[in-house]
Amino acid sequence: MKNQSKVRVFLQNFLILVAILLHSTPWISAQEVEDESEFDYIKGSEKGPSHWGELKKEWAACKNGKMQSPIDLSSHRVRVVPELGDLKKHYKSNNATVKNRGHDIEVKWEQDAGSININGTEFFLHQCHWHSPSEHTINGRRYDMELHMVHESKSKTGKNKIAVVGLLFKIGRPDPVLKKLSKFIETMKNEEVEKSIGVFDPSEIKLGGKKYYRYLGSLTVPPCTEGVIWTLNKKIRSVSRAQVKLLREAVHDHAEKNARPIQSLNRRRIQLYGPKKKE
Repeated sequence: MKNQSKVRVFLQNFLILVAILLHSTPWISAQEVEDESEFDYIKGSEKGPSHWGELKKEWAACKNGKMQSPIDLSSHRVRVVPELGDLKKHYKSNNATVKNRGHDIEVKWEQDAGSININGTEFFLHQCHWHSPSEHTINGRRYDMELHMVHESKSKTGKNKIAVVGLLFKIGRPDPVLKKLSKFIETMKNEEVEKSIGVFDPSEIKLGGKKYYRYLGSLTVPPCTEGVIWTLNKKIRSVSRAQVKLLREAVHDHAEKNARPIQSLNRRRIQLYGPKKKE
């Protein structure tokens, strides 16, 4: 039985890797759009989520893609896979900047800030940013905020792959990371500016638990590039109402609620890792 289980897990991971290879694109065309004036989040708007795939031919995946994000992480669709293993993080301090991109607030590391390891591939941390309310839902419940930590691999062929670690938040105690960054965010309300915050250790972003969801999806903003490995921590962290308000006031009016609607699962597998209990 153990051997059958190992074979099944191997096949699942192999299929995921094949899908990634088929959908991988050069990082230069895969990264999120920086110019926020090209799209918005307003329902019914000509530049809203339902029209993203029509605004540019490079954004066609937003409309035609079959592996789009975000999705609802429903219990009946999730398969528990203990063999996935703990998320291997190797982060380190480096100089960073905080930037108001108009549609969100981003922290970007100027040089190597460490990496995570997924299926033997190193994905290096590039940036993190916030969405409110959350983009992903669990059993139909949408939370108050979601943090995305965006990583990319380094490929000799130039076809880098993307992996995103996501954290969900509900209203409660203030988030320590946003508390540290608030003084910078407060000075850039409605201004697309970038400010140095000095050395910032990404390890300060606490995941809070070892259990996580894993599935293959896309970027949640144009160009909606597919082949993104998503890892969403199961533990819900807390953020204060004032901190969510600060993020919403900092960005432009059309992005106060910068969450893309839920996308179709299209028979994709959702895996859930949970450490085996010691007997």
